[in-house]
Amino acid sequence: QVHVVESGGGFVQAGGSLRLSCVTSGLTFMNYAMGWFRQRPGMHREFVAGISRPEDITGYTSSVKGRFTISRDNAKNTVYLRMDNLTPEDTAVYYCAGARGPSWSDLEHDYSYWGQGTQVTVSQ
Repeated sequence: QVHVVESGGGFVQAGGSLRLSCVTSGLTFMNYAMGWFRQRPGMHREFVAGISRPEDITGYTSSVKGRFTISRDNAKNTVYLRMDNLTPEDTAVYYCAGARGPSWSDLEHDYSYWGQGTQVTVSQ
C-alpha cells in the first residue's frame, strides 16, 4: 500500500519562507515523478511544481516561478517544496502527489498517489 504524507505547513507572514516535505512509502520512489498541487480557498486544486526522473527536470506554474523550488532526495523517499517570498495569495492546502510515470505533468489525472495535504497560511 502506498502512503504519501506531507508536513511543514504552518502560519507565516508575507515575505517569509516555509519548506514542505513529503515522505512516501510503498512505491519505488526513484522511478516516479512527483508533484505539488494546492487548493486555495474557494478555488479548484491547481498544479504548483513537478520534478521528473531520472534527470530531475522541474516545472512550475508561472505564479511561483523564482519563488518556489521543488527538489527530491531519493535516499529518503522524500520530495520538498521550498517556498520563499510568500504572499497571502499562496494561502492554500498543499498536496503532494506521485505521478503515474517518470515525467511530471500539470494535470491531476496524471498522478496516482495523493497525500492528505498540509495547510499554509500567509498573513499580510
